[in-house]
Amino acid sequence: MENLSDIPSLAGASRVCDNSLAVSTSGIQSPPQMTRERAIAAYQDVRSRSDALTRPLKTEDYVVQSMPDASPVKWHLAHTSWFFEGVLLKRFAPEISEFDPHFKSLFNSYYESLGPRWARADRGLLTRPSVDEIAAYRRHIDEHMLHLLDTIDEAAFKEAAPLLELGLAHEEQHQELMVTDFKHLLALNPLRPIYHEGPESDHAKTPAPAKFRDFPGGLYEIGHNGDGFAYDNESPQHKIHLQPFALADRPLSNAEVLAFIEDGGYQDFRFWFSDAWTLLQQQGWEAPLYWEKIDDVWHSYTLAGRCPINPGATAAHLSFYEAAAIARWAGARLPTEFEWEVAAGRVARAEGRFLNDGLLAPGPARGDFCSMLGDVWEWTASAYLPYPGYREYSGPLAEYNGKFMSGQMVLRGGSCATPRGHIRTSYRNFFQPEKRWQFSGARLAK
Repeated sequence: MENLSDIPSLAGASRVCDNSLAVSTSGIQSPPQMTRERAIAAYQDVRSRSDALTRPLKTEDYVVQSMPDASPVKWHLAHTSWFFEGVLLKRFAPEISEFDPHFKSLFNSYYESLGPRWARADRGLLTRPSVDEIAAYRRHIDEHMLHLLDTIDEAAFKEAAPLLELGLAHEEQHQELMVTDFKHLLALNPLRPIYHEGPESDHAKTPAPAKFRDFPGGLYEIGHNGDGFAYDNESPQHKIHLQPFALADRPLSNAEVLAFIEDGGYQDFRFWFSDAWTLLQQQGWEAPLYWEKIDDVWHSYTLAGRCPINPGATAAHLSFYEAAAIARWAGARLPTEFEWEVAAGRVARAEGRFLNDGLLAPGPARGDFCSMLGDVWEWTASAYLPYPGYREYSGPLAEYNGKFMSGQMVLRGGSCATPRGHIRTSYRNFFQPEKRWQFSGARLAK
């Protein structure tokens, strides 16, 4: 696999915003001091990173959809180009003809306001357009985007800058989704394909027990403070009162998950929510996603192939249900998203692995708050709800966050598949509680 070294980041960004056509910049903060040269460099770097991520794959890997939650790799590549075509080129270079008028509906994701869309669960049926045609589409968009950024007048450039910021954040988000989606696809193959070679010395011994750090109760500021790019669900910043709490200095390790399994945790209803217990029995969960027992030894599929479980690594691919059950078994609980944000803003060392490191696997479960950001998304005990005074974006962007504030739980911190400049302590990710194909783990609280 190519070296995925750090890329210039216009500003940290989070979840996808699949808006197109008449997109208002109202509510989108302009990136500070964005120059034309910086914009061109960032565009080239983000787009080339997507190509580098997919290069180790075979052509057949681009086409298949492994489950309704995932998308084929070629759909991700087309959809991110659809954004730049619809949001920037149509607005600032309307003289450019559409590459293919069918793409407007084929590669729209969930925006009802933008017209008909191909069903998400059926994206794997799109054998046409071909992988080569999608590659040609990306080249077409890149050629016109680079020309636009090089020749647009200064007034129009200032107007385009926040939309470019959004487009780059959007593609970075899809880079993370591509990794988790093609990992899920490859894991279903009985050949257990190797995407890339893993780190040579990544095995760690069982870590020392996590230490809990106390945080005082009181009034705290929660949410984005207005500096730099952020999405609407991170605002407005507001005060919240917290009781005193304690937070573990590292996320759960594989060793702790193994202990939970060996203690019969997946067979003991006392640790599980009622709906979780029903789901567990229906689907036969006995371990986290990608784990399988071979000759009485637990193994896991990684993008470096199948290997024995590393007890010292940070545990990943846990659902909210599993994270909460392990926490209860351990005599603890999951933190609220507000406790997590307060702690993350006060620890000195907070970075684990990111997509830029090229390893695509969580690192060791290190203590002393070494990885509040990176390694794994951390489930919280908080439902995904609006902050007091929350206001959605205008136009198509109104569909981005608000309509998903039902039936989802909040995760914080980013993962080994998240671009480094993409995350911040105020960022709120969200998934349904049973999902576990993302690099999701947990950190205990008391």
